[in-house]
Amino acid sequence: MSGPVVVINTARLVLRPLTMNDLDALVDLHADPRVYRFVPALTREQAVDRLADIERQWQERGHGLCAVELRDSGAFIGRCGLKYWEQFDEVEAGWTLKPDAWGHGYATEATRACLEWGFDRLDVDYFTAMIDPANTASIGVAERLGFSPRRDDELLGKKITVYALDRAA
Repeated sequence: MSGPVVVINTARLVLRPLTMNDLDALVDLHADPRVYRFVPALTREQAVDRLADIERQWQERGHGLCAVELRDSGAFIGRCGLKYWEQFDEVEAGWTLKPDAWGHGYATEATRACLEWGFDRLDVDYFTAMIDPANTASIGVAERLGFSPRRDDELLGKKITVYALDRAA
């Protein structure tokens, strides 16, 4: 199944739908202990299933997770995008970058572009960001983007704080 031709460009980044072609990059991203401290590690088989779900979400809902690439080199530095969670009936803005891409503002830049794109195209009143309370770096990204804590919840067996960003009036 091929995904939609959606490309979001920012000053430094290119975001495009994740596909099966990103399998090795996705497995590598989730294999780093600094990453899987807060998001699950993925076996190759789990990554295949995850990418199939991502491609299906793009086809069925018109949005999903994107590869984040450096504009000047094309290097894959992580993933970012909008994921619908059926159990919450909410769309989450999520981001996960390789540790060597941390601290450069890429997560904020990529997620801001996804949020603008999403508010422009989706009929939603708000987006969430589901964050492990110990993940201070992601909390900082969420706060820079204007998210604020909405509730405590559980996702994939872990306690999380659900942050939300409401559509501007």
